[in-house]
Amino acid sequence: MNGKKMRVLSVINLKGGVAKTVSSVAIAYILAEVFHFRVLLVDNDKQGDASRGLRRRSEDGRGIAEIMTARRPEMAELVQHTDFENLDIITSNMKLLKANLEVLLDQSRAQQTRIGKALAAVADQYDFCVIDNAPDINISTINALACSNDVIVPLEVDDNTTEGLAELAEQIESTREDLNPGLTFRGCFITKFDAKNEAHAQGAEKLEADGKYPIFHTKIRASRKVSESTFARLPIFLYSRRSAASMDYLELVKEYLKMLEM
Repeated sequence: MNGKKMRVLSVINLKGGVAKTVSSVAIAYILAEVFHFRVLLVDNDKQGDASRGLRRRSEDGRGIAEIMTARRPEMAELVQHTDFENLDIITSNMKLLKANLEVLLDQSRAQQTRIGKALAAVADQYDFCVIDNAPDINISTINALACSNDVIVPLEVDDNTTEGLAELAEQIESTREDLNPGLTFRGCFITKFDAKNEAHAQGAEKLEADGKYPIFHTKIRASRKVSESTFARLPIFLYSRRSAASMDYLELVKEYLKMLEM
């Protein structure tokens, strides 16, 4: 993909606890490690879990908050190398909360295009950018959608599986119409899936049969190795490559790349 435009993928769900960050890190790591793409992971959540997961989070570190507020952010100083070849990160911490408020008060320049402009400055250095977004529609998530090519949504099958999904789909459509005509909602994918659980199986079938939202064929099976990997602060695919979840994330990335005809 060298010489082509960096493709930006946003991972988002307005509901928490759906393995959004685990998925973002897994996808970024697999793109870099297995497929040898040059990948930039952007932590766009004030909790900083993706930064922590790649051992780069700090309370005073510079990162996405500075991109949101600085007129000319120094990208060479804000992008950090990770411990893994081909994978870099822009980190986040609680400073993003204050930065988002500051942006909303700043009428002197465009509010929704700040992340996009910053990423454009490094677009020739990467094949993919994966953005791990907060479970919220705030100004930094709008910025992410405004500069993304693709959106994918992790879902956990439970009695509130589609909670917030209609609002998110509406925001994606609004962003496409108003800010980013190239934005594509690639689909939802199920996480923490247990095929032996009848409620899970029926819930997944209903979601697919409804046809209201695009659904990935690949489901990420439940695995205790996932929670272990977060404590170890390692991508699941590195922590336990043979686990069910690792194999499923690999298939998910393959399915995504096939959509892109890559």
